[in-house]
Amino acid sequence: MKYFILILFFLSITKSSSQQSTTLYRLKSLAVRDTIQVDSVSINSSYFFLTSLKDSRIPPSSYVVDFQNASLRFISPIAHDSIRVHYLRYPTFITKKYQAIDDSVIVNRTGNLQKLYKLSLPSEIYSVSPLDGLMSSGSLSRGVTIGNNQNSVLNSELDLKVSGKLNDKVTLRASIQDSNVPLQESGYSQRLDEFDQVFIELFSDKWKIRAGDIDLKNTDSYYANFSKRVQGLSLATSFKNEESEYTAFASGALVRGQFTTSQFVAQEGNQGPYKLIGSNNELYILVVSGSETVFVNGVPLSRGATEDYIIDYNSGEITFDSTYPITSEMRVTVDYQSSTRNYSRFIGYAGSQFKTDKWSFGASVYNESDLKNQPLQQSIGSDQIAILSTAGDDQTLMNSPSASLEPYNENRILYKKTEINGLQVFEFSNNDQNDLYIVNFTMVGPQNGNYIIASSDAISNIYEYIPPVNGVKQGDYEPIVRLVAPLKLQLTVLNGSYNPNENTSIGFELAASNNDLNLYSSLDDQDNTGVATQFSIAHQFLKSSQKWKLNLATDIDYVQKNFRNLEGMYNPEFNRDWNLEQPTNYQLVTDLGDQVFIKTSELVTLTFGILLPIKDRQISLKSLLSNFKKFISLPFKKLLFKILFCEDK
Repeated sequence: MKYFILILFFLSITKSSSQQSTTLYRLKSLAVRDTIQVDSVSINSSYFFLTSLKDSRIPPSSYVVDFQNASLRFISPIAHDSIRVHYLRYPTFITKKYQAIDDSVIVNRTGNLQKLYKLSLPSEIYSVSPLDGLMSSGSLSRGVTIGNNQNSVLNSELDLKVSGKLNDKVTLRASIQDSNVPLQESGYSQRLDEFDQVFIELFSDKWKIRAGDIDLKNTDSYYANFSKRVQGLSLATSFKNEESEYTAFASGALVRGQFTTSQFVAQEGNQGPYKLIGSNNELYILVVSGSETVFVNGVPLSRGATEDYIIDYNSGEITFDSTYPITSEMRVTVDYQSSTRNYSRFIGYAGSQFKTDKWSFGASVYNESDLKNQPLQQSIGSDQIAILSTAGDDQTLMNSPSASLEPYNENRILYKKTEINGLQVFEFSNNDQNDLYIVNFTMVGPQNGNYIIASSDAISNIYEYIPPVNGVKQGDYEPIVRLVAPLKLQLTVLNGSYNPNENTSIGFELAASNNDLNLYSSLDDQDNTGVATQFSIAHQFLKSSQKWKLNLATDIDYVQKNFRNLEGMYNPEFNRDWNLEQPTNYQLVTDLGDQVFIKTSELVTLTFGILLPIKDRQISLKSLLSNFKKFISLPFKKLLFKILFCEDK
């Protein structure tokens, strides 16, 4: 038994010694000095403390440990000459040094050392990082709608903006949104944050491609000056050298709005709101945000709560701020884009321009047309197409009967057909034995219809037929539906300029238009096309460095009566400036004495002006022109002659 116990004791001591040699927890007794090297490799910071030889803890505030270099340094003296260090060593596979070749097997070469060869990597390092430099910002929201009379609905919205360089030459810019709530910015701020624009754009120094919401603008043309917000694709490229520059562009998109102008005279002290109307006198329109320009007596105003006016785009109403008082002498003109949803409308716009130091040539083609096979807010069938095909351009003939057979329903207003004075009319009926019709009535104006509103109930109005008196209609409504014909407008422009020297500039522009008011009908198409041309010369006789400066400018503008441009061609006060009561298209102005006669014809306008800036003196324009005849009569054209004196400030 004694031998068995002795063998067990010996084996336990051997096992303990073996574990002590393989464990990573170490204990060392070291003499105290300024810096103590604990180990040859880095040690773990999770297990480290010092004790005296009598196993009393030494406070950590008296020393500092560098675990990476495995060194210990005392920052305050201690009352011990020797210490014990308890620490945790990293495993061997972490601290071991790995190398492909052992330095001990490398020997020096004793052969021919005249030629040395060296293998090295190329100096240029190519790195591929296609998405390096892209920056993104935005938000992703989730919401739940719960009601006592509806099911729960999950709402989500994504607003993401990405910008940055794809490589050294190509830059990406994108604004991506996904929302189930149609939202349009209000017009209270001076500058709209275009958060509702969704687009992806790639561009470099020579080309640009953009898809999504696009702002199409043309400010270099006299007849094709326009600005539209559309949704589609646009491409542009340019080539430039020391002598010339060439640019080309093309775009195709769906139009969000149609250009419309509203004019009205303000009321004394009434700041608004003033209602805007559509191109067909619609009362309820949606204005495209940021597309409006408001003129008061020919002066453009600024939008904003602290500026001149604010606008509600959803209701089409303008309200002037209290800082801009309104009087009855103010003539208000508003140019804007109204959202028309009768047909899907497509726009195509392309052109190019070539420039040198003296010459400049440009050409553009604009096409905007309704897709007649894609009606939106109206039902177009074979019967309606037949009506439109025989109506031509006459909108009074674009009416379709609105009656349709309907089974009896006590919750609907129904009519039966009856005869009065040999004329078949509609009469309200709730008898289920009759052939009943559901009829939509349209207001056509006072004494232009045969029906009036007889009574109103909680469901709808009840209309009643009133016979004409002495051939004069007595009602305001008719059982019809107004049809809207698809339109098309095409405009081709060729323009250019020539600067023979720094004091002279010559410009010209030729334009041709094709405006079809009814794509379903070939009638009345003889007045669809028209042409216009413009020619201008400006010359400076005296250099600007001298005290006196004389500028001569003349402008010839010819507009055929059937020509149609894209937006307003002249300033809003053009007719008032020249005492014209009608638009300048279709007119010939002739002066006889003090009266102005307006006749239907083509318009040729010649404007001749002299600009004389005079320093240190004031000249009354009224006194200079008091004895000067304003108009000069010619047999077939009109001359508008002006001399302007202004003070150079």
